Amino acid sequence: MHIRAVNLDELTVLQDIERAAGQCFRDIGMPEVAEDEPLSTGELARYHHAGLAWAMANDADAPVAYLIADRVDGNLHVEQVSVHPDSARRGVGRSLLDHLAVHARGEGAPALTLTTFTQVPWNAPYYARCGFQLMDDTRLTPGLRRIREREAARGMDRWPRACMRRAL
Repeated sequence: MHIRAVNLDELTVLQDIERAAGQCFRDIGMPEVAEDEPLSTGELARYHHAGLAWAMANDADAPVAYLIADRVDGNLHVEQVSVHPDSARRGVGRSLLDHLAVHARGEGAPALTLTTFTQVPWNAPYYARCGFQLMDDTRLTPGLRRIREREAARGMDRWPRACMRRAL
């Protein structure tokens, strides 16, 4: 497998990957998360055009996972990272995060940030193993506060969530 930029003709494939990856939330009593629709192809195209969308592709060059990021308060923020269940538990997500870290260092960003569920094993505990640390709410930047407010407005705070940061 290899990491490369997402192609515009693959945006519906990314949506399918996210839908498949989200199904595991149903098994832990979070069906609303499993049913949450992925970003539209128009929104995904914005990440492509910004140069902030990467895919992990298999030997046939078909995406099996993807990561999109935003620039938030001088850092690169992981907006979404999804791995198709057929490719899970092989270091794919970690490789995409590490790829983003290299890209962020090249831009001079001091850190990666993300928001995540704190009590879901493949969320905050996983990101902690990837070098992210939980952020105290009092230390959130204005951009991270806006992201958390949008998540709360969408009902995502029904389950404990937090911001995490990985210093580069």
